[in-house]
Amino acid sequence: MKWITPERPKIDRIACPWLIKNFVDKDAEIIYVRADKVKEQAAVLDAIPFDIPDVEFSHHEDKCTFDYIIEKYKSTEPVLQTLAVIVRGTDTDRHDIASQALRLWAISAGLS
Repeated sequence: MKWITPERPKIDRIACPWLIKNFVDKDAEIIYVRADKVKEQAAVLDAIPFDIPDVEFSHHEDKCTFDYIIEKYKSTEPVLQTLAVIVRGTDTDRHDIASQALRLWAISAGLS
């Protein structure tokens, strides 16, 4: 499968490709394009858009795209459940829900 998301990845758009390639589709192709071109290129390339508004694989309520992928593919791996809270806390600026969230945010901010 092809998956497509906005360029210049941050937390969710780094964690999701890892999740997809390791737990959903080991042969997945991850494509990064300008944010305003994701939906257009998804149609052209027959790719699944993710981590943008108004698509299936996105934020829902208080959860991030990483959470949605875990739920969609019914993963019960305990480590993924733990990691999801860290990714969610970091990606949604709710650093209080996991002690590692603020640290992960600091690392990602330093890398950008």
